[in-house]
Amino acid sequence: MVKYTDIGVETRGHIGIIELQKPPLNFFDAVLIQQIANALDEFDANVDIRASVLCAQGKAFCAGADFKDPNRQETVASEAAKQGDPADNLGSISHLYIEAVRIYRANKPVVAAVHGAAIGGGLGLAVSADFRVTCPEARFVANFTKLGFHPGFGLTVALPELIGKNNAELMFYTSRRVTGEEAYRMGLANVLVPQDQVRAEALKLANEIAECSPLGLISTRATMRAELADRIHKATEHELKEQTWLRSTEDFREGVKATAERRTATFRGC
Repeated sequence: MVKYTDIGVETRGHIGIIELQKPPLNFFDAVLIQQIANALDEFDANVDIRASVLCAQGKAFCAGADFKDPNRQETVASEAAKQGDPADNLGSISHLYIEAVRIYRANKPVVAAVHGAAIGGGLGLAVSADFRVTCPEARFVANFTKLGFHPGFGLTVALPELIGKNNAELMFYTSRRVTGEEAYRMGLANVLVPQDQVRAEALKLANEIAECSPLGLISTRATMRAELADRIHKATEHELKEQTWLRSTEDFREGVKATAERRTATFRGC
């Protein structure tokens, strides 16, 4: 099995487990997403694995991008950082979205154990799974517009498909925090349990799936998710185009600064 730096990977019977290991907040970047995609490829190549669980250490499931990453040293800063781009530490967003599409192209069912915040790209990661097990303490947040940004990770396709167009618009346009209970009611989460039972319940669901025929599972999932990865690919191309021009705006810098300072942003439309 491949060695990973940001995730832990193990197998239990017919279940593969991917654990995000960047506590406490499991910030989102291209390296993390690539490693998850690689692990899912491993599971696809292993005939004994029939389903997987995506879970996380720490306080959050995945708190999105770390726009105030303390490791951004001025002496080695990229040109984007020197120009004041708060998104430079994400790595190449185009590369990140290539890895996102790889996650959607995985062949076997994935259950996400969302025990804490799933924000921005972290929400995209949670939504990429087939099912989500969560708890009242969890928060699902599409905070892009509050940052002066555009949704990404294929969320403009995947989120409306789960919760309906108008609910997705509500999350996008307000950047509001959706609680675990609200997520369960709107169909964003499939199972709601106490926080200390989230991972166990996700494993239980994955094991229930794994009791079924492996070939039947792959065949049925391919039908149910037909062309989804292609639609995600097309969506990320558009999302990237919008994010590219928005990340150069004063509003984006103000949105990131205001979020870091826990205040309401003063946007000027430029």
